[in-house]
Order: sequence, then C-alpha cells, then structure tokens
Amino acid sequence: MNLLLVEAHQFVDADHVVVTGPALYHLREVLDVRSGNLVRVGQLGGLMGHGRVKKITAAEAMLRVEFDQPPPAKLPLRLLLALPRPKAARRLLRTIAEIGVSELVLLNCWKVEKSYWSSPLLTPDAVRAALLDGLQQARDTVLPTVRCERRFKPFVEDELPGLIAGTTALVAHPGDHAPCPVALNAPATLAIGPEGGFTPYEIGKLTEAGFTPVQLGERILRTESALPALISRLFAL
Repeated sequence: MNLLLVEAHQFVDADHVVVTGPALYHLREVLDVRSGNLVRVGQLGGLMGHGRVKKITAAEAMLRVEFDQPPPAKLPLRLLLALPRPKAARRLLRTIAEIGVSELVLLNCWKVEKSYWSSPLLTPDAVRAALLDGLQQARDTVLPTVRCERRFKPFVEDELPGLIAGTTALVAHPGDHAPCPVALNAPATLAIGPEGGFTPYEIGKLTEAGFTPVQLGERILRTESALPALISRLFAL
C-alpha cells in the first residue's frame, strides 16, 4: 500500500480521520507506523497529501490529515473486457485501477461461463475492494467507473456506436490483423475478449459497430498478459 485511502465516514472533524480494520493492520504490522510518523494519504475521489499519526493502538489509529495534491490523470481509455474467470478478474481489476483506466465495461459473450456472473468474487463490494487495492498501489484516489453488460448483441448494436464516438475503437484479437498502434495517446475504446478470443460472430458485430481488429503478434496471450501489454503500447504509462 503506497497510499492510505480514507473516506468521508472516517473523518471525525475537518482535519482528523480514524483508521481501523485491514488498513490499520497494514499500518501497524507491515509499515510499522508509530505515533508521530507521516504517511501518504488520499481522500477517495479527492486530493492526496499526508497524515501525521496522532495515536495508534490495536483498535484504531487517528491521523491529522492535509490534502494538497491532485491525483494522477486517468488514461483517456474505455475498456471493454469480456468477463474473466472470477479469480483472474480480481487481479485484472487491481491492474485496471493501477494503470489508470477511466471506464470499464464488463461484457458477456459466448465463451463467458454463466456461473461467473454469480461469483461472490464479483459482487459490487468485491469489485470495489479490488479497485481500491489498485488505487492504493498506484497512489490514485479516483475509482474507474464500472458497468456490467450481460446482453452482448443489444449492447453492441444499440449503445456501443454512440459510446465509441470520438475515440479510436480497437478490438484485440488473434489473427491476420494490423499490429496494435503504439503511442496513440488519444481517446480510445479497447475491447479484449475472453480466453480464446471473441467468436467470429462477435468480431463481426464489433467491426460493424466501428471497431478495428488489432493483434500483438503470433503468441496467444492470457488476458492478464494481454491487457497491460496492449495499454502500454497505446499510452505512455
């Protein structure tokens, strides 16, 4: 944890916050924070700064906080991600928050198992917790927006053309396609399929909606490898 994120309910007054739970454990047992120490602090959705530990016990820590720095800018990227296996999804969510994706759409498609959608690892609270882990790693305070689309065809036909307007729309897919652009650094929408890729029908619908298929070479990568590789080509991270 490189940034201690605090939320509105933790403030006891304008300048002091109380920390309990896993964050307190991390302060005490991992960082070995003592009374009087300074730690990096960010207000969720707001500014970053520092907090001085006024007291720390087994039950709670109280910090006097001051916020004076903006968080890093988000990437101008909307990511469409076919819903991964739940355990992989948690790791990917952390990565998405760390990298600075601004908007995430978790998408259903033919190769996504229906059981994934009901996994306890993908409840709103679990998704939020994974994203918060990523923010604290990267020293960011702003959560990406997340939406779930469980009906592929209506979403792609009815909503997606409007969503991608004004962006470069790319779908990563193995095959004889153009290489993924390098240093795009402009608003983009990137679609990444499930393990094994989108079906030909799905690629066809995405192409009709305005996406251009691109590839990373001959190797077939897992989503966990493909996602950071693609984004690091598109943007200067």
